[in-house]
Amino acid sequence: MTSTLRPASTTEAVTKRPGRWLALSVLVLAVLLVAVDATVLGLATPYISEDLKPSGTQLLWIGDVYSFVIAGLLVSMGSLGDRVGRKRILLVGATAFGAISVLNAYATSPELMILARALLGVAGATLMPATLALIRNLFHDPRERSLAVGIWGATASAGTAIGPIAGGFLLEHFWWGSVFLINLPVMAVLVVVGVKMLPESKNPNPGPWDMLSVTLSLVGMIALVYAVKETASHGATGGSLGVGLVGAAALFWFVRRQLTLPTPLLDMRLFRNRGFSAAVLADLLTILGLSGLVFFLSQYLQLVQGRRPLEAGLAELPAAIGAVAAGLLAGRAARRYSVRSVVAGGLAAVGLALASLTVIDQSTGYPLLGAALLVVGIGAGFSFTVTADVILSSVPKEQAGSASAVSETAYELGAALGIAVLGSVVTGVYRDFTGPAGTPDGAHESLGGAVEAAAGMPAQQSAALLDSARQAFVDGLSRATGLGAAVLLAAAVAAWFMLKEQRLENAA
Repeated sequence: MTSTLRPASTTEAVTKRPGRWLALSVLVLAVLLVAVDATVLGLATPYISEDLKPSGTQLLWIGDVYSFVIAGLLVSMGSLGDRVGRKRILLVGATAFGAISVLNAYATSPELMILARALLGVAGATLMPATLALIRNLFHDPRERSLAVGIWGATASAGTAIGPIAGGFLLEHFWWGSVFLINLPVMAVLVVVGVKMLPESKNPNPGPWDMLSVTLSLVGMIALVYAVKETASHGATGGSLGVGLVGAAALFWFVRRQLTLPTPLLDMRLFRNRGFSAAVLADLLTILGLSGLVFFLSQYLQLVQGRRPLEAGLAELPAAIGAVAAGLLAGRAARRYSVRSVVAGGLAAVGLALASLTVIDQSTGYPLLGAALLVVGIGAGFSFTVTADVILSSVPKEQAGSASAVSETAYELGAALGIAVLGSVVTGVYRDFTGPAGTPDGAHESLGGAVEAAAGMPAQQSAALLDSARQAFVDGLSRATGLGAAVLLAAAVAAWFMLKEQRLENAA
């Protein structure tokens, strides 16, 4: 391993910055901002469908365009933070995130909503890499850094609980756009307090920000993920294959260029570290396998089981509780046992929990669903916290932004691919349901469309339509969770072998 990839020096490690825990409290607000926004969209989806009347394809775009854009920009924004200052880019990004949330709230058409979500992805790309990079620079002691990463991850998990509950309350009392406006007070506190509390940090010798590399990264990521989405939805066509080839070529050029630049946008030597590469791969596969459940669970709870928005939000709470608890214990567990045991065990637990959900139907009781969500949260909390710690401890602090961006890119790329592939499985199965005579075409686009269509039909036809549509949706969700379970179990096996002999630092 080259010297550029060695952990921090002893001198760096024994330095404990005053006020670092207060600064961490500001950073977790940014994490909370992103986590809440990601979860409230799922709850609001039925209302967006009813109001904006998107097609099935547009609904998927509303769900995944944020991930497309953020995946394409994370590496560039992480590198930009290394160059211009992580505090600066975090505060600018948080301000933009809040402002664009207003555009999301007041979108009047599916097209405008897709655009608003894309712009939010641009702002969101600045936040997560900056928070992890600042943690790397605030906490030099390995045990303290593990705890800080655990708190960072636990806050993200808490946000996934706060989002549905707050969103459910707002949806029961206000219009769907209100769920996006809850970003504004969090953003305001983050910016006002962050200006005073956060220290600035950046790479002292960053080199220029290569715009060609930025363009190649953005084009490559978006084109490749778009091609996967279109292929999953409509099969392999000349157009989707062409776009996929463009994306692959752009990413190949990006990698070649990074290997030749004296100060690359992304140091490809990071991937020589097996622990770093394994942690990134584990994150990508985990989110890919979970995305189908995460995106469609709120629709299942509300439109299939008839729960109110707040009740649906509370029903998802066990996953967040499990993830918060596991995140705070993950570092200690990884040091007592081993990194690969905790990561592989967590992934296997998530995979088995998803497998148990393949038997759900319209009337599945909450004990099974709640228990499965709790196990999903615990497994994901252990896995994500330890992989984040591995990634941060594998690089020097000057490259913390780029390394964090790679980690978050894997997360967002996994989310985009998961929604594209697993979401298309659900949509493909759903569209084939047979409704009663007079069923409008819009009912086959989404379950929300079927519920709306049923409201204007005679009682007997309405009941038949809803029963058929709901059963088709559940069948699609069952297949998606089965595929997700297979992905998670495969990821657990890969992590067991790739993370062999990987250890978290105990001291400087």
